Amino acid sequence: MPTLTPILRSDTQGRMLAALYLHPSREYRATELAGEARVSLPTILRDIDRLVEAGFIKERTSGRNRYLSVNAEHPIFEAMATVIRYAYGPLAVLPSLLAGVPGIEEAHLFGSWAARYQGVTGSDPNDIDVVAIGNADRMRIYETAGEATAILGREVNIRAVSRDAWERHSDAFLTAVKDGPLVEISLGETAA
Repeated sequence: MPTLTPILRSDTQGRMLAALYLHPSREYRATELAGEARVSLPTILRDIDRLVEAGFIKERTSGRNRYLSVNAEHPIFEAMATVIRYAYGPLAVLPSLLAGVPGIEEAHLFGSWAARYQGVTGSDPNDIDVVAIGNADRMRIYETAGEATAILGREVNIRAVSRDAWERHSDAFLTAVKDGPLVEISLGETAA
């Protein structure tokens, strides 16, 4: 059961819905949605079929391909988008934003959002904390944090650190970050 949104059936469903709701103009093949949800295609097909039948997802076929997109005309589209953005937005939005910043080699969510995502109980996270490892321009990091804040509707704090600082164990703050819950932000293939 997802800790951030226990109203959803699973984190798999949440990650799939995040891809759809937070990129409403994009069409996905079913295999791409499975990739976004980090599961095999057979695992996600039942969720896709249910959501298509209920009208939350639109589908079209072309040959053997099935193309899926969110139904922005659904009566509760905005409400669903708000819930999905709250719980899964950071993992749906931050990868493409951070991948566009030269010099970031690795990034992780930490703090209260990461803790809730990993099932640690506690109060709602007020903000989203990110550590970006590499040699990125600090002004570009600041601009990216602002853009993420606007999209996610919650303050996003990005702390840039060098690879050397991340790997050393002399900084008390970074040691505490590494000892706490971390959620990797994939900087590879992203859903833009």
